[in-house]
Amino acid sequence: MKAPASTAQRGYGLFESMVSVLVVSIGFLGLASVQVNGLSSSNSSLLRSQAIYLTYQMADRMRANLPAAQAGAYNGMSGAGSNPGCVTNGCTPAQMAQNDYYEWSQEVARLLPGGSAVVCIDSTPDDGEPGDPQCDSAGNVFSIKIWWTEKSEESRFITTFRP
Repeated sequence: MKAPASTAQRGYGLFESMVSVLVVSIGFLGLASVQVNGLSSSNSSLLRSQAIYLTYQMADRMRANLPAAQAGAYNGMSGAGSNPGCVTNGCTPAQMAQNDYYEWSQEVARLLPGGSAVVCIDSTPDDGEPGDPQCDSAGNVFSIKIWWTEKSEESRFITTFRP
């Protein structure tokens, strides 16, 4: 009696295994891509939330020092700011505005990569860039503008405040 020939089925199991490994690998690569995109979006959302928090924080500082805001002491504040050194001895409203901007600009630089900010009176708030914020000092609406660098691109957030 002769043994049955099994040469017709030889290698199909190995080929099916290789195809299934390929399909699963492509699935894992897709899953990794989704994860990376999710993390990137999460970081972008975090930075934008920080910028929103910071602009509202400055608006709150201005509300707390309303005489200085109404007198225009917060207008045209940009750069790193300087510490007036009066907090322990008592500040005038204008010095408190200077101290508010100094502390706030330090926080902007700490929380946002490449962060810079300006507080100014501006009739067209939705313009400008870090080196040229386009503040025209017209009207009675303050613009709080923040810029930061994200993924080699400049991002910004602007809010307005009327004292």
